Parts: sequence; C-alpha cells; structure tokens
Amino acid sequence: MTTQQNLSERPIFTKLLFLRMLLGTLIGLGLISLMVFGVDHPSPDWPKYWRVRPLIVTPLAGAVGAAFFHFTSLMRYRTDWMRLLANIFSFLVFIIGLWMGTVLGLVGTMWN
Repeated sequence: MTTQQNLSERPIFTKLLFLRMLLGTLIGLGLISLMVFGVDHPSPDWPKYWRVRPLIVTPLAGAVGAAFFHFTSLMRYRTDWMRLLANIFSFLVFIIGLWMGTVLGLVGTMWN
C-alpha cells in the first residue's frame, strides 16, 4: 500500500517574478544609460551603433539577477539566519551579474 501525497504545483512564471525581473531590467537600463548617453564624443574606432549592445545586454543581466533573487525566496521562509544569508547571497549575485552584463555590453568600446 502506498501513501499519496497532495503536492501542490506552484507555477514558475508568476506575476511577482515578472515584476521583479522588470525592476531588475529597469535598474540595469538606468545604470547603463547613465554611462552610455554620457559619452559626447565616441571614438572613431567604435562601431556606428555601439550603444545598442550595452543597452540590451545589461538590462538582461539585471533581469536574470532579479530572477535569481526570486527563486531563492524558498530559503527566506525558514529561519532568520537563512533569510539573512539568502538576501545577502541574492544581492551579491545580482550585483555581480549586473557588473558582468555591463562589462560584456561595453567590451570593445568604453571597457578596454
């Protein structure tokens, strides 16, 4: 005889995930816009549409970092220490991901 467990299926893509990813995208877009649109005289060696890549890559990195923050939410409901460690770890992953997105977006132009 086997026991049957009632496991509720939680959807992966929720409205909260969408909102967090949108916030991460806006943070990435805002930070990279300050850098990209602050260049008055770009180098003639740079491609004609050099601004496009950083304006796409960095917000995507912000969205992925925010999604990671969302998926670590299961660890936040355990103990106070787990909540603190999950928040610190998620924040570090978000910052490192945003930095890597900025580097990948600006390599060959502003990032030498």
